[in-house]
Amino acid sequence: MKRTPLQRISDLTGTWLPAIVLAAAAIAFATPSTFAPLGTAVPYFLIIIMLGMGMTLQPKDFAIIGKRPWPVVVGVLAQYLVMPLVGYGLAVAFDMEPMLAVGMILVGSAPGGTASNVMVYLSKGDTALSVAMTSVSTLLAPLLTPVLVLWLAGEFLPVDAGSLFVSIIQIVLIPVVIGLLLRRFAPRLIDKVLDALPLISVLGITLVVMAVVAGSADTLLQVGALVVLAVVLHNGFGLALGYVLAKLGRLPVTGRRAVSIEVGMQNSGLAAALATAHFNPVAALPAAVFSVWHNISGSLLAAYWSRRPAKDTPKEDRETVEA
Repeated sequence: MKRTPLQRISDLTGTWLPAIVLAAAAIAFATPSTFAPLGTAVPYFLIIIMLGMGMTLQPKDFAIIGKRPWPVVVGVLAQYLVMPLVGYGLAVAFDMEPMLAVGMILVGSAPGGTASNVMVYLSKGDTALSVAMTSVSTLLAPLLTPVLVLWLAGEFLPVDAGSLFVSIIQIVLIPVVIGLLLRRFAPRLIDKVLDALPLISVLGITLVVMAVVAGSADTLLQVGALVVLAVVLHNGFGLALGYVLAKLGRLPVTGRRAVSIEVGMQNSGLAAALATAHFNPVAALPAAVFSVWHNISGSLLAAYWSRRPAKDTPKEDRETVEA
């Protein structure tokens, strides 16, 4: 089917997302005073992104939970065990200042990012599992993210888990549920805007990164190399350990690829929003760097796996997944 101009623009921005975000971060770093005021709007940018995510979900995206619950259980357990613990371990190993340590743990305790679904599809992984993992981990975030942050980050700074819970309900759960309801009860209206959602998501993530970089430009000068190294290791451990745990859980190759990418790619926008709202822009710095790097590493891994098709690709994963 011929793609519309809007679809082609969305595809192009999705393909070049790492470069777009990196360029935006450089601009914000060069003129921080211009973009620092965006910091107060970070939660609203994420609300729009999560509303768009909800609009893309359908009942069939949750069907795998009933048909194949074990892969979802393995994947979500890996999501909420590997990344929070690795984030904490790296913060301690690098002796990070409290705000940066909390930022690492916030990134690790976030649910899976929506871009992971596209990466899994491109890698010839189990896309249905990927979508289910993103959805389930997102819906569990209001409960699990505050608990994990309180447990792991409490030794660095005081953590108000109740406020984090309320923020995640407001920023994540309510917009996703509204999006789901709109898709269910106003499908014709939503079909008209679906093509624009990837473009809106790219714009939202770009603005979040610009706001965080501008608000923490001075700190970035001092500890930029350290944060980049920690984020690269965090993401790398997530990708590797996600694959290993999926293999130990006896998932097929396609499932291992899905869990690997889901675990390694976080909803760094949520981490940035929570860090900005409850701590300060310095705590959001790991999330901003993660936003750039995990799209680069995810794209590279997807390109590598795409040339090595798995023989056990599920039938439902042969369908195209839209960004």
